[in-house]
Amino acid sequence: MEIDDSLALEHQVCFALAVAARSVVAAYRPVLEPLGLSHPQYLVMLALWETDGQSLKDLSAALHLEPATASPLVKRLEALGLIARERSSSDERTLTISLTDDGRDLRDRALKVPITMLERLGMTANELVEANAFLHRLISAAQKATEPVPTRSPA
Repeated sequence: MEIDDSLALEHQVCFALAVAARSVVAAYRPVLEPLGLSHPQYLVMLALWETDGQSLKDLSAALHLEPATASPLVKRLEALGLIARERSSSDERTLTISLTDDGRDLRDRALKVPITMLERLGMTANELVEANAFLHRLISAAQKATEPVPTRSPA
């Protein structure tokens, strides 16, 4: 890359990631529609199918979301009858999110989503595994880059 090209839009990782994210989410939309889920709702359900009965705090952490962002998603899924929210008896500040029977049953229908997405994206499973591994390395690097720089005390 020439120095003059360093600010070219097409050379920006942030641009490629933003376009890729929008494009992939758009490709999921018609696949998730028969399940009655939006993409963010699907992510919540994936986290709960993996570990049922999570606190809102833990669920938010798993999704890399603030609890204030996850809460409306959880409320909509509750309105759909897929999850239940319940205050902990030991600590009323803790909200536990659990799957309902309908939420557990939806998992069987969702098993087709990954296979369908492979077909829609025209990629092999190995290509997506490699892309996913790279993206997780990129996420980790970006998170480290946003950590505060330690300050030195004056000598």
